[in-house]
Amino acid sequence: MSTSESETSRSSDDRATPDSLLHSAPGTGVAPEDLVMASGRDVTPETLEWARKKMEREGPNCVERLLP
Repeated sequence: MSTSESETSRSSDDRATPDSLLHSAPGTGVAPEDLVMASGRDVTPETLEWARKKMEREGPNCVERLLP
């Protein structure tokens, strides 16, 4: 991408949360924050509650289903 290219012309992949900012790592538990960020939502008390409930219903693998 050239340096003159604007932010709006970047693909949505360029704005995805970098792996280094996600809290999970192989062999560790998945946090509600991971699910919120993987879904592209902002971390707020409401989205954290949504994530907790989703993880209770579907288990920690629900994060993997959100990833490409």
